[in-house]
Amino acid sequence: MAAISLIPENLHDLIAQGEGQRVEFKRSLAELETGARSVTAMANADGGIVLFGVRDDGTISGVEMGAQTKERVVQAVTANTDPTLYPSVEVVKLGEQIIILVTVPESQDKPHLVQGRAYKRVGAADVQMSRGEYERLLLQRQQVEFDHQLVKGATHADLDEARLEWYIRQRAERRGIRTPTSSVRETLINLGALVEEKGELTPTAGGLLFFGRDPQRFFPHSEVRIARFKGTTMGHFIDSVDLRGTLPEMIDEAERFIRRNTRTAAKVVGFKRREISEYPHEATREAICNAVCHRDYFMDGSTVRIMIFDDRIEVNSPGSLPPGVTIKNIDRKHVLRNKLIANYLYDIYYIEKWGTGITKMRGLMHEHGLAEPIFEDLKSFFSVTFYGPGEKILNLIPEEGVVDLRELGLNERQIEALRLMVNEGVELSNRAYRDMFAVSRPTATRDLRKLVETGWVRETGKGRSQEYAAQ
Repeated sequence: MAAISLIPENLHDLIAQGEGQRVEFKRSLAELETGARSVTAMANADGGIVLFGVRDDGTISGVEMGAQTKERVVQAVTANTDPTLYPSVEVVKLGEQIIILVTVPESQDKPHLVQGRAYKRVGAADVQMSRGEYERLLLQRQQVEFDHQLVKGATHADLDEARLEWYIRQRAERRGIRTPTSSVRETLINLGALVEEKGELTPTAGGLLFFGRDPQRFFPHSEVRIARFKGTTMGHFIDSVDLRGTLPEMIDEAERFIRRNTRTAAKVVGFKRREISEYPHEATREAICNAVCHRDYFMDGSTVRIMIFDDRIEVNSPGSLPPGVTIKNIDRKHVLRNKLIANYLYDIYYIEKWGTGITKMRGLMHEHGLAEPIFEDLKSFFSVTFYGPGEKILNLIPEEGVVDLRELGLNERQIEALRLMVNEGVELSNRAYRDMFAVSRPTATRDLRKLVETGWVRETGKGRSQEYAAQ
């Protein structure tokens, strides 16, 4: 993330907005110690600025400048941080007052300690990190990428040849990549799924997640939890399952779960029965693919969670956005957290390599007639929320070319019966039609015969069991 560029002309606007995630006020240089803590907390989060000479309420108090004042501020940070932080320090004159502006970008070398403690920025507060948070950041800095790591205790036998063959077939069909002529062992090595060291063959984490016989044996947190709730809160379950298997298998099964737990609407438009799903399934699938591909697998206590409510679908992926990526630049900035997994998914056309997924989801929701998805970086996880149409699902079907059924000679009874059959899936017998509209048997018979003639209604059964339903 680039350093924040501020000029005196817009400092007044910045100060007027008050303290927040990336802005901290310090009344005077007497608060250098807590100022250094704020700088470190910001470096461990999204970066930000600390202004010395501004009170908590935003009024400008100014600072007294001496020959060594600027160096003193720099020293307060550099001498007390580990790894050392080197912030930008500027002296700015606002009217008759002088303030000191300290700018720090998000660090690529976090976590940083200040006086032996690690802090993170949460809203307008500096909060000490938990031991787990600190150790996780430390592991990410010190270790190789998760999916390239060798998995202790795993062997060549834990990789499934059938899953490898499926992947090679899919890759050939989707990307036109020629089927390799090498052995299974050599192919797995070439793919980075298997590594030979000192005569031993050991699978990588990415290899096990993609080709493993039982990936969750080694990575229980790689499963995908998905549930359909009644209403709009996490209360009563209607359907739920913990998905296991390889990443492609879980993606496909999650998509099937969403399809069976969301609605499809239909109505007669332009002489045809037209159907539409409650959500664009391609968009929700994209969110699932992104979640399993880009999640933080170092967070071994968290799983990808998909929650379906009456009014929305939420897809939550463990971990915050990668360094340098923010909600504001997410559709332009693309950083791969798990390159090996991303390459595998790209090869079989489950994701696009150049980060078009965010734009794709927005476009698909717009084309479907729904609001764009909401993306949130909640630090411990990344969330995508798709809001559905609610009771207005039929409005998703465009009315262009709609048929005026009265011009076809249908009466009000027939139009209502057709609506029930097509839009609500109702099946009517002759008796049910008579009871519903209080008409005689001959009238009901004529009405239903006319509906069959339109081609939108079919007859099933004979005699007493005869019923009428939408085609």
